[in-house]
Amino acid sequence: MVPASTSSRVLVVDDDPQDRQRLADIIADLGYFCETAPDGEAALERLTAAPFDVIISDLMMPKMDGFELLRTLFDRGDMTPAIVLTGAGSIDQAISIVHDLRAFWFLEKPARPAVLATLLERAMQHKSLVKETERLHRQLSQRGYLADLVGTSQPMREIFSLIQQIAPSSASVLITGESGTGKELVASAIHKLSPRASRPFVAVNCAALPESLIESELFGHEKGAFTGAVGRRAGCFEQAHQGTLFLDEIGDMPLAMQPRLLRALQEATIRRLGATSEIAVDVRVLAATNKSLAELIQSKLFREDLFYRLNVFQIAIPPLRDRKDDILPLAEAIIRDLNTKYDFRVTDIHPAALERLHEHSWPGNVRELRNVLERALIAAREGTLLPAHLARNFGIATPLPLAAEPAVTSGNSISMEAGHPLSELEKAYIQLTLKSTGNNKKRAAQILGISLRTLHSRVTEFAAEEELKRESASGA
Repeated sequence: MVPASTSSRVLVVDDDPQDRQRLADIIADLGYFCETAPDGEAALERLTAAPFDVIISDLMMPKMDGFELLRTLFDRGDMTPAIVLTGAGSIDQAISIVHDLRAFWFLEKPARPAVLATLLERAMQHKSLVKETERLHRQLSQRGYLADLVGTSQPMREIFSLIQQIAPSSASVLITGESGTGKELVASAIHKLSPRASRPFVAVNCAALPESLIESELFGHEKGAFTGAVGRRAGCFEQAHQGTLFLDEIGDMPLAMQPRLLRALQEATIRRLGATSEIAVDVRVLAATNKSLAELIQSKLFREDLFYRLNVFQIAIPPLRDRKDDILPLAEAIIRDLNTKYDFRVTDIHPAALERLHEHSWPGNVRELRNVLERALIAAREGTLLPAHLARNFGIATPLPLAAEPAVTSGNSISMEAGHPLSELEKAYIQLTLKSTGNNKKRAAQILGISLRTLHSRVTEFAAEEELKRESASGA
């Protein structure tokens, strides 16, 4: 057995003065520095004042018991190994705490010196391993890598720092950014660097789920809860128990569903469709959106209280056009991945090809970069990726027609020549209706015979189309 170091600090938490002192004496005899606390509240004060390498805590204590102490440390992201003291009949509870709160192990009372020595040595080794892992993550992030994220630009370095700050806690995080910027990769990185890393990471795309099925998808259902429910099914909250639930495109969450989601987050309980009782769930929720939730709140399409519940901590991912220093490291990482996928042997990028990548505005962000490179690698297969391997029309904007808008409005009427898609007429009519109502979306939706949500979605699509036209015009 390796001799203990007096610089290694152990905190003993027990409300029984005799047991506390006896344990402290054994630990001191083993060569460790030891401090004691009579309950969880006092232990938190000691931990705030100075770090410890190992915590040994009783379960049953006044003020704050051992379970609440470990829960508080877990929620803070404190990774200090904890050994749980158990009396007769409490071993099952101790094992549950080891499982649920990732305590290091449990120790039966009265503690035997030989067993305690072995546990402390292994806990110290575990602590050293955690520190080494954190050091390697910091080192990799300085080189432009964090989990599956890649980037050397200043904006990405700031995002890496934010991820490392928030990952150890259980706080909710709202991730914002344009489509294709890598919001799910940020969520995955937060999970992988958190104490929940060994537990499930469950991702749900709220925009892809039919409104009639989203409640069942999130909370599950009992057999016979609705037509087609042939058996009991656990929802995403249950599947992510003790892990992380990622709600992508949260801005598309149906308004009627939002109160149930808010209650699940507040109460940490869910009820399956058709069930009569609730189920406790321990889930960290990360959410992402490419929409402005502030605008959705103003339009009464998103609940303000749910926004504040999700937006405890926010990470905004800039578009690729604002961090072009990341194009080369991203391209190199994508090429390595595609070489493995297709068994290609592309080694590098020709400077002229890289220049073309830098000149592009990347409206599709990193997702578009991957698609462009995948096509290029299929053409190259090995050696250097040349400009000729890029698609012939890559980076060349399609010229806009010189003709006037397909639909022309005059007063309260619309005229349009044949040969244009019906969607252009719909767009013109919606815009004319909004104009006639003074941009009162609720009134316009009533006139059009569509829901306010559908109208808002159409207006957002029109704005995106106009933005693409402007980008194409500027690049022509």
